[in-house]
Amino acid sequence: MFKMKKYTRTLVLAAIAAALMIGTPYIKTTCDSGLALPFAVTGAILGCGGEKEPLQQPDGNEKSMASAAENKTELKVTLVELGSVNCVPCRMMKPVIEKVESRYRNQVKVIFHDVWTEEGKSAGYKFAVRVIPTQVFLDSTGKEYFRHEGFFSFEEIEKVLKQKGVK
Repeated sequence: MFKMKKYTRTLVLAAIAAALMIGTPYIKTTCDSGLALPFAVTGAILGCGGEKEPLQQPDGNEKSMASAAENKTELKVTLVELGSVNCVPCRMMKPVIEKVESRYRNQVKVIFHDVWTEEGKSAGYKFAVRVIPTQVFLDSTGKEYFRHEGFFSFEEIEKVLKQKGVK
């Protein structure tokens, strides 16, 4: 009987973890339902929490960030996607980002930074990323006007792009 209790606890915890993993992509933001803890737990379960290092100031290698606001004449928005190729929610974002890139090619520039690589770490520090994926929207001057953490649907991204006149 003692062993049954031990397995029951494990099964209950596994069921809770599965429910969090399944339900989290359908929550638009943590503010929609006050579920900051499940987002953190799900990120930990999926391995999307990143390395636990103290926040440091980025070094001077920000040339990729500086190019975020180039072509100001045509570009209205720069979408900076911060994530990892090894993160499940980040992989779910890939087709959405590709759709944005193809549909709004002349108006929106998309930049992806894998924050788990040496090259992408400075971008993670610069944008103070807490959770991946994170989408940062910059206007034509390079100023951040919107930020989202977690999975973000194409329809919701379109609403944010329309705020800056993207058609």
